[in-house]
Amino acid sequence: MTASYWKRLLPNYILLSIFLLTILIPIIGLVFSAFKTDTEVIQGPLTPPSQLRLDAFKEAWTTGRFNFFFRNSVVVTVVVVVVSVLLSTFTGYAFGMLPVPGRKILFPLLLLGYMVPFEAVIIPLYHMMDRMELTDTYWALILPQIGLSVSFGTLWMSSFFRTAPRELVDAAAIDGCNRWQTLWKVLWPLARPAVLTLVVLIFMWTWNEFLLALVMIQNETMRTLPVGLAFFQGRYSADIPLLAAGALIVAGPILLVYIVFQRYFIRGMLGGAVKG
Repeated sequence: MTASYWKRLLPNYILLSIFLLTILIPIIGLVFSAFKTDTEVIQGPLTPPSQLRLDAFKEAWTTGRFNFFFRNSVVVTVVVVVVSVLLSTFTGYAFGMLPVPGRKILFPLLLLGYMVPFEAVIIPLYHMMDRMELTDTYWALILPQIGLSVSFGTLWMSSFFRTAPRELVDAAAIDGCNRWQTLWKVLWPLARPAVLTLVVLIFMWTWNEFLLALVMIQNETMRTLPVGLAFFQGRYSADIPLLAAGALIVAGPILLVYIVFQRYFIRGMLGGAVKG
């Protein structure tokens, strides 16, 4: 590689380094603060802690009731992700590869739930859930988020199935596979990057959902992590290590999921899942 080549790339690397530092510095300060004492916090957010203390995490987990918030978020997120991905696979397969009657009408209607702002429907949705006596229950969080996730998931998976090799589908039909067998034995293995990308996206959206949980849940023990963290912040606004520990408890699972599925997520974003 010539000097002129590196000279052209140098501004790009400098710009990327600036963006990277802008993102990493607050995260490093948050992580350091979670393991510090109140005295060490005064020294500055980027000063490393003298030792790794877990006192703030223990207090947030018990006193701050993050054990309840974490359980609620896990239950809601797992149910929403599993049901939404399965339904999205079925509807995406139907709209992407099968001759669905009334497709030109049904497909836009299905996507309407994805395009309408959530704030526009939250009040009537609350009254509907209240009449069904579902407020302060998991179902008040699960059902609306499944509806929103399936709307996007249908668009996502149908885009993949439309670009799937028709030769494989035809070969499966010649071998005697019905549509169900074609989906699970032929297309499902090919759809793994798209499916896992959808899993990551729905997981992040559901885990971070704030407005729905704030409106639908009044019982403190039924709150999810984002809402619990907001009330926790108002109660312990002066305790920086405790707040930092609570924030890491909320953000940790998202980071873990992304690290585990990073390879598939990138392949899904750059591969067939985004081809129209």
